[in-house]
Amino acid sequence: MKNKEIGKIGEDIAVEYLIKKGMSIIIRNYREKFGEIDIVARSRDNTILFIEVKTKSLNNRVLADLDSLKPEDNFTSQKYIIVNRMASFFSLKYPELVDEEKGWRIDLIAIDVDARGRYNLRHFENV
Repeated sequence: MKNKEIGKIGEDIAVEYLIKKGMSIIIRNYREKFGEIDIVARSRDNTILFIEVKTKSLNNRVLADLDSLKPEDNFTSQKYIIVNRMASFFSLKYPELVDEEKGWRIDLIAIDVDARGRYNLRHFENV
């Protein structure tokens, strides 16, 4: 599978997870010239969530290698800067979506998925 396909599978899994947690999805793949946010959602308490999804496809070699990099290891400081800039921009562009008391936060969802579609999801809040 190609990286783009794996990323789409991961985002679909993340959206399903968020909805099951009672969150509503505002937009997927929000893009501007200087970056992208995978998912913008609203939590039950009305906080806006800017969510970066990192997905890694597991193969037999990776399954045997417990020291392998995890998807969350690919959320670099440079990527955080881009997501933070995008979150700030989105909040200024759509202030009516942001609750003044709750504000917004950046979350990371990391997913390992195997060829059979089984996955392991980790949700890191307020990264």
